[in-house]
Amino acid sequence: MKDIFSFSFNAVMPILLLIFLGYCLRLAHFADDAFFKKLNSAVFKIFLPILLFRNVYEISDLSQINWAAILYCAGAVLGIFLLGCAVTGLFFRDKRQYGVLIQCSFRSNYAIIGIPLAEALGGSAAVSFASILSAVTIPMYNIIAVFLLSHYAGGAEPPNFSETLKKTARNPLIIGVLTGVAIVAVRSILPLGADGMPVFSLRGDLPFLYEAISSAAKIASPLALVVLGARFDFSAVRSLMKGIVCGTVMRLLVAPLIGLGCAVLLSRYTQFFHFTATEYPAFIALFSTPVAVSSAVMTAEIGGDEQLAGQLVVWTSLLSMVTMFLIIFLMKSFAFI
Repeated sequence: MKDIFSFSFNAVMPILLLIFLGYCLRLAHFADDAFFKKLNSAVFKIFLPILLFRNVYEISDLSQINWAAILYCAGAVLGIFLLGCAVTGLFFRDKRQYGVLIQCSFRSNYAIIGIPLAEALGGSAAVSFASILSAVTIPMYNIIAVFLLSHYAGGAEPPNFSETLKKTARNPLIIGVLTGVAIVAVRSILPLGADGMPVFSLRGDLPFLYEAISSAAKIASPLALVVLGARFDFSAVRSLMKGIVCGTVMRLLVAPLIGLGCAVLLSRYTQFFHFTATEYPAFIALFSTPVAVSSAVMTAEIGGDEQLAGQLVVWTSLLSMVTMFLIIFLMKSFAFI
C-alpha cells in the first residue's frame, strides 16, 4: 500500500508545485494580473483546444470500445451531474457559483491524472480501455461544462438558451474536440497500406506538424496551473468556504461512491454489465481524481465565480492524495483491481 500512496502523492504533487510556482511569481510581482489574465485567455483559446484535439486524435480505433462500460460511464457521469444540479439549487443562491459547483461534481482530471493512474493500476490493457474511454468522456465533460458556464454566465439575469447554444458551438474547446473526432472518423474510412495502417496520417506523413501539435499540447496543462497559482487568493478561502466544502465533498466522496459503488453492484447483479480489472482502473481514474485543471481556465473565460473554481482545483487536488489512496486500497482489498 506504500506504493499506492507514493503513486497518488507523485501524481498530485506536480500539480500543486506548478500552482505554487505561479503563486510565487505573483508574490514576486513578476507580472501584473492583466498579464496573467491574457495568458489564461491564450491557454483557453489556443493550447487547451490543441490538447483536446491531440487526446482524441490519439485514439487508435473507435471500434474497440467496450460499449457496455462506456454506456455505464456516460450514465454515471450524467447521474452525478443531475445530483450536482439538485444540491447546488438547494443550498446556493449565487448563480455565478452554479456552473462552477455542478462542474466540480462530475468533471474529473481524467486526462492529466486519470489515464496515467489507470495504467499504474491495471497495466497496458487498462490504459488501452482508459484511452478509448477518454474519446467519449472528455468531449462529454467539455460540452456539458461549456453549456453550464455559458448558461449561468449572466449571474442574476435569466439564462438565454439560444445564446447559450451559440456560445457552446463557438467555444474553442468544443471545436478542438469535434475536430479530433472528425479526423478520427475520416481516418477510419481511409484505405490501409501493406502495413495495415491508414495510407495517410499526421504522425507518419506530416511529422513536423504532428510534433508541433504535440509540443503545444504539452504546454497547456503546466501553463494553466502556473496561471491558476498566479491568480490564486488565499484570503478568499473564508468567504468561499461553503462552496469549497460542498464542491470538494461532491468531487472526492460522492462521485466515487456513486460511480464505483454502482459499477460493483451492476457487475455483480446484472448480466449486461460485467466489469473486470481491465475496466475498474479506468473507473477509479474517472470518478476519483480531482476536478479538471481546465475547469478554472474555462470559468475565467466564459463566466462564473473564477475564485471558487480556482480554489476547488487546489483543494480537490490536495485532498485527493488521501481519498485516492483510500479508494485504491479498498478496491485492491476486495480484488477489483
